Amino acid sequence: MISGKKNFVFSSESVTEGHPDKVADQISDAVLDNLLSKDKDSRVAVETMVTTGICFISGEVTTKAFADIHSIAKGVIKRIGYTKSEYGFSDSTVGILTSIKHQSPDISLGIDDQEHEQGAGDQGMMFGYATNETDNYMPMPIDLAHKLTRQLAYVRKNQVGSIPYLRPDGKSQVSVKYENGKPKDVIAIVISTQTDDVALKEIKNDIMEYVIDPIIPKEMRARDAKIYINPTGRFILGGPVADTGLTGRKVIVDTYGGVGSHGGGAFSGKDPSKVDRSASYMARYIAKNIVAAGLADLCEVQIAYAIGVADPVSFMLNTQNTSKVDPIRLEKVVHDIFPLKPKEIIKHLKLLNPIFFKTAAYGHFGRPKEDWKINYKKEVYEGFTWEKLDMVEKLKSAFK
Repeated sequence: MISGKKNFVFSSESVTEGHPDKVADQISDAVLDNLLSKDKDSRVAVETMVTTGICFISGEVTTKAFADIHSIAKGVIKRIGYTKSEYGFSDSTVGILTSIKHQSPDISLGIDDQEHEQGAGDQGMMFGYATNETDNYMPMPIDLAHKLTRQLAYVRKNQVGSIPYLRPDGKSQVSVKYENGKPKDVIAIVISTQTDDVALKEIKNDIMEYVIDPIIPKEMRARDAKIYINPTGRFILGGPVADTGLTGRKVIVDTYGGVGSHGGGAFSGKDPSKVDRSASYMARYIAKNIVAAGLADLCEVQIAYAIGVADPVSFMLNTQNTSKVDPIRLEKVVHDIFPLKPKEIIKHLKLLNPIFFKTAAYGHFGRPKEDWKINYKKEVYEGFTWEKLDMVEKLKSAFK
């Protein structure tokens, strides 16, 4: 249910890892992972911009470690698939520019001062959301949109159906019709994929067969569902050549596809002392466990902080009248069993490990369990811990 409405159509979009903004996000998080793997106390706020032939990385970093930022950035670009000079942006020809400085000592006062409890790395309000309309407790439109872009990338990288002409950039959009607050069927699908110079008819046939049909079968679609594949008729020029990419510019794609509220901060390139990231993960963790415990059909959580202060300045639960228990008591129970101070969140969710690169494409929430083990430099780390349902029994027990 969205804003109390029962009958409506809602749309969400996703983008592939080759989208310019996601290229930037992945480079920023790759730098973060590299530093955390060597110094868990690293303070990192890295921003990336990519455009024709250039990758510019800037930000504030305080660490005992050294990161070869040029090699990291080129490695990410290669891994995504920008490996040909005709793309106008490739790992072998891109110029890497950097401008990195230390974190402000004024900010550090509230975070790294050993005489005081670790406070939030910035002020702000963060939101988490969960709903029982899908198996992974995500809104159906963004869940399907992510599955389409992941399938598009899988087809490209694995040559499924022998489609050699796909390039890294791409987008999806899914529109879902709701009746009585529940998803009924898909009424529109949009896929825009960068390609070589290939006939549009061939592209449409291949994308329908190898991307759309495996993810959204006909029985999920309305009888008159509209399907648009490369609707302009041509998508050859793409990636950073066609569209400058910036870290943090796909925050709705990263979260819940526009369902619910959104705080002011992006995630990628930020170490977990920044509550923009860590508290957003905790808010999702709380909301998901509440819904999975059957205490509400949907739940939105807001947590707000003041810079340098450990305790939240506010906390809110909103179940949009779907709660099965007393909402006031539910809020008290959450306060009792979930950690809300930054240091406690970081410890509980194991956020000082190099687990963030994988979050930078296809959403930070609702990921399948096969994504939860993060391989980094031949070591395996536990990632996406905020997706675990390990607090369900505690919540149930609190309400007998």
